[in-house]
Amino acid sequence: MRDPYEVLGVPRGASAAAIKSAYRKLAKKHHPDSNNNDPKAAERFSEINSANEIIGDEDKRKQFDRGEIDAEGKPRFQGFPGGDPRGRAGGPGGFESYGFRTGGAGGAGFEEILNSMFGGAARGGRPGGGRTFEFDTGGIGLDLDLNVAMTVSLEEAVKGGEKRVRLPNGKELNVKIPAGVVGGQQIRLKGQGESAPGHRPGDLLITVSIAPHPFFKIDGSDLRLDLPISLYEAVLGGKVRVPTLGSAVELSIPKNTSSGRTFRLKGKGLPKAGGIGDLFVITRIILPDGNDAELEALMEKWRSGHPYNPRSDFG
Repeated sequence: MRDPYEVLGVPRGASAAAIKSAYRKLAKKHHPDSNNNDPKAAERFSEINSANEIIGDEDKRKQFDRGEIDAEGKPRFQGFPGGDPRGRAGGPGGFESYGFRTGGAGGAGFEEILNSMFGGAARGGRPGGGRTFEFDTGGIGLDLDLNVAMTVSLEEAVKGGEKRVRLPNGKELNVKIPAGVVGGQQIRLKGQGESAPGHRPGDLLITVSIAPHPFFKIDGSDLRLDLPISLYEAVLGGKVRVPTLGSAVELSIPKNTSSGRTFRLKGKGLPKAGGIGDLFVITRIILPDGNDAELEALMEKWRSGHPYNPRSDFG
């Protein structure tokens, strides 16, 4: 993935507000629902979400700037201690060393101690003098599983898809995203972890997170959407288009609708056991930008003839 600053088109010293503004503009421009004839729109939209997941989060942005994580939010691979992926000490010339050397008459006693510690796994070496003990690691459990994080868009979580994941060892895999995956869910790929002689390959454990969406907020299996409406739509009512994860739908706004009124669209949320959640649409009255002398005059006239106090319950 490209540098997240480059994806969102902001400098590294950009403020959090500037990053948020750039993200919203790009997400709106490249949203798949607005680009039905562009097959690459979903890919760009996913890249924008992934970039915002990194530099739109204060802690992750600091980690990225320090070089602790990459553009996909994965820890940067620094190599394994001792140069071996299974944590074993390296011997001369790169050969693995499992030897312990004892000297003198104490050798036999030390062998007994080692045998008791390793359940007989220690094998005696040269007779007399010093002894070299070699250990069979077959009985010592090694954690060969790999854990990685993967961020998907809300649309990918709902519909499923395929995403390329880079592992700490440099290997890359195409991972199928099951439809209906939720944040925090783990995908296990058998045998795709680390390997070591004499051991079964470990598994790859992928923890899924869902990137913030420019419009929708996840609430369990439900979605919430703030719907901007104009002053005249709130007063006079009307029909407005509402985006959903599928195609947009028309919502009838009744006359005299206050800001904060909630409408429920059944079956427009996220998949769940036995059905689909709902979409809750909350109206937000948005006034036009700048000063409007005609509107102000109208409101002054209306105020003098229709006084009311919406805060009367406050006492």
